[in-house]
Amino acid sequence: MSATTESLPPLDAPTDDELVPRPVRVAAVRRETHDTITLDLDCADMPLHFTPGQFDMLSAHGLGEAAISISSDPARPGLVSHTIREVGWVTTALDRMEVGDTIGMRGPYGRGWPLQEAVGGDLVIVAGGIGLAPVRPAVLHALAHRDQYHEVCLLVGARTPGDLVFRQELESWVRDPRLFTATIVDRAGPGWEGPVGVVTRLVDRAPFDPDTATVITCGPEIMMRFVARSALARGVSPHRIHASLERNMRCGVGTCGHCQLGPVFVCRDGPVFPWPDASTLLEVREW
Repeated sequence: MSATTESLPPLDAPTDDELVPRPVRVAAVRRETHDTITLDLDCADMPLHFTPGQFDMLSAHGLGEAAISISSDPARPGLVSHTIREVGWVTTALDRMEVGDTIGMRGPYGRGWPLQEAVGGDLVIVAGGIGLAPVRPAVLHALAHRDQYHEVCLLVGARTPGDLVFRQELESWVRDPRLFTATIVDRAGPGWEGPVGVVTRLVDRAPFDPDTATVITCGPEIMMRFVARSALARGVSPHRIHASLERNMRCGVGTCGHCQLGPVFVCRDGPVFPWPDASTLLEVREW
């Protein structure tokens, strides 16, 4: 395997306090799709300062933990959001949470999006399905620091219109002149008037300069491969393409081994990797 972590600075060993979940109250619940919700967690007593692209470990009492990306505004550390798809015991329990319930949370963990790298150039954000949740903090950060970037492009794909998360916010971003926002679906439904096809169609046509662009992408692995291929074909440097590999994370601190890919622990060394590393890591098959 050619991918290494030699270029990455070492991470400090977690302290005992960082490994113990703290109780947080559910302040709001929003249904995004039939199997996806967003939980707003009240962290006012101990604000959670995080970098866009990082994740937390959320626990349902008596069932266990799940690694969930932070999907809220990094400028509001007192109210932290997580967008959760129901896929297992823990996420099903989290999906049933109501306002006032208490869950466990520890974090933040991992390496986030390299937004500083994009300063002075174009920022291209490409998301597929629920992959919009991990990049949403990057969008909000870019809007809050709009003068630091030239073009900011948000390109979103989903299987169907019903699978799009943050629908109202997406509609507001489409109208926002500070962003170029485009959405596309694999299969159109009633009332859908947008384009139909794969998200790489948007990458091919988006108004960014490949010489200065930084591309960040999150979504299904096959989607990220084709996003990278389209960006490379336009002339973007592979080192300026970054993907989030949120695969099999269990502990968040690189001790359980569930997310190990060769020499890399995704939770500790990622989940964001530059494409030269990410492309090699994606060749490691899941078991």
